[in-house]
Amino acid sequence: MKIRLLVVGAVLTQVVGCASIVTGHNQSLSVETRDAAGAVVGASCKLENDKGTWFVTMPGSTTVRRSLADMAIRCDKDGSVPGITSTKSSTKGMVAGNILFGGLIGAGVDVATGAAFDYPSLITVEMGKTAAPSGDAEVALKNAAAACRRAGTVGAPAC
Repeated sequence: MKIRLLVVGAVLTQVVGCASIVTGHNQSLSVETRDAAGAVVGASCKLENDKGTWFVTMPGSTTVRRSLADMAIRCDKDGSVPGITSTKSSTKGMVAGNILFGGLIGAGVDVATGAAFDYPSLITVEMGKTAAPSGDAEVALKNAAAACRRAGTVGAPAC
């Protein structure tokens, strides 16, 4: 009986955190900025969730930390009205397999580390537009509104 428990315990320790092992805590994202005329080159974008803040210049890609929280994105370029949007993370399909094979411990590890979640691989930000806030992105939009007030650009469309 003890040997059986030891074998089961050994197997479980090898599959704990399956998504953490397979895809890791980080994810590569591409961001593009557009306006009515097409692609906007040279915009500086700030991506933010509860795990950190990342910066990228358009066109470009960056590696972010996965999270259940929304990703807030703000892009600025001299002479253009900022573009502000957010994107939701989604639960990866392998989490269900992890629950079946790794048990609640493995699923718990993946959820706690963010490895169980994904953002879209391509995020498009429309310059001059503000997406409807949701969840954590609302905080980022409130901070952006405060920055508009400080800069005296409250009447601008994105403010």
